Amino acid sequence: MSHRPVQVMKFGGTSVGDAGRIRRAATIAAEASKERAVVVVVSAMSGVTNTLIAAAGRAATGDEAAAEALTKALQEKHHEAIGKLISDIEARRELLSETDALIERAANHCRGCALLGELSPRALDVIAGTGERLTARMAAAVLREMGLHGVAFDATNLIVTDEVHGGARPLPEPTREKTQAALLPLLEAGGIPVVTGYIAATAKGIPTTLGRGGSDYSATILGSALDASEVIIWTDVNGVLTADPRTVADAATLDEVSYTEAGELAFFGAKVLHPMTLRPMMEGSIPVWIRNSFQPEQPGTKITHTVKPAPQGVKAVTSTRDVAMIAIAGPGIIGVPDIAARIFSATASVHATIVMISQSSSQDSICFVVQKADAERTEEALRTALYEDVHQHNLEHIKVNRDVAIVAAVGENMAGTPGIAGRVFSTLGKESINIIAIAQGSSEYNISFLVESSGMEKAVKALHQAFGLGRQEKGDGAREVSTVRS
Repeated sequence: MSHRPVQVMKFGGTSVGDAGRIRRAATIAAEASKERAVVVVVSAMSGVTNTLIAAAGRAATGDEAAAEALTKALQEKHHEAIGKLISDIEARRELLSETDALIERAANHCRGCALLGELSPRALDVIAGTGERLTARMAAAVLREMGLHGVAFDATNLIVTDEVHGGARPLPEPTREKTQAALLPLLEAGGIPVVTGYIAATAKGIPTTLGRGGSDYSATILGSALDASEVIIWTDVNGVLTADPRTVADAATLDEVSYTEAGELAFFGAKVLHPMTLRPMMEGSIPVWIRNSFQPEQPGTKITHTVKPAPQGVKAVTSTRDVAMIAIAGPGIIGVPDIAARIFSATASVHATIVMISQSSSQDSICFVVQKADAERTEEALRTALYEDVHQHNLEHIKVNRDVAIVAAVGENMAGTPGIAGRVFSTLGKESINIIAIAQGSSEYNISFLVESSGMEKAVKALHQAFGLGRQEKGDGAREVSTVRS
């Protein structure tokens, strides 16, 4: 291992959104490298991944112009940034050449999709991961222009995953072996590796991705593999907030949250973290910081094992409309031992993540919530698996409701604080908010419930106020918040 402690810092899409932001990110890394070994992980520039995925989708319909439009859009964006960032003529020429080769590779894959008239998950992973490859090379070049030894690495050569495209899981031991072999010599020599977020590869070298928002996950996977002293997620807010500031004007920044609290918040919609991010950190008790690259002087939020609990039990309220409810009802559910198994087996077969589950006391209906993006294929899988039951009228219906939202109250101290649930539901009752379904995890670190989409913001504001989470009445562990969003 390196004699100096290793710090992994990840910069999200807004933090590398243009030339000025890429330079700021490089400056933050350069300053940190004076005191410790630094590994940088980067996302694609803002909007680039969406552009790539949209182009791939268009190509799959047979649109041969999609590849040319993609090439033009990516070249304009990245050439402009390179022109502003790199003054050395030879270095700029080399970077432009490498950039164009990567863009052409993505465009060629789109052309292949257009010829075939289809887009496989494997092809989509290759195309969608292009933006991170482009950013990593730019950021490394900026570090070299600053006089530092910045080297771009594709995480396809570092992070080894299973073979699930679009949301692969890392394999810790081979990842550790590859990462240490590739990065430690450079860190020992005082260099700064700049690694692509989001992308990885199978043991056979086939490119995969870690799912949308997976660059955070990349950073903690690498942090674990390198036994880092800490991981810093640089984003566009000052840390983990008591609520989404776009919904609640007086949302406060939390000084610290536990791994469990942060994981619950991420799972139930808080955009500041990818839901899987913290898993690699927990075993080694490696702290994770959420900090604002636009206001680097702000201390941010520390995420670690043990923190001071919120005296009111609830520490934050989170919400998301990015879900759909699937309801299955009928007399055939009662007393059929394998019906739940078949329902959830069908759901698992399409790799859909179940966010919450509720079953009626009469046992004649089961409803569960999945990510909205998974709803259509989950419904298809269920209709196939349960075709005979519906045909024989054992099941009355399989219905999907996309006009719903989840709201969750989260806090590690909720488990030992009586009356939290009563307070939550009396607050919602006073606001005449109709609750469709309720779930409480066995950990008792959250109470989550499903409401109509139109009632989400009202519910969040009411709970935030009821538990005194705002800046004016902030309790322990929260402070004033100032947010910067691109």
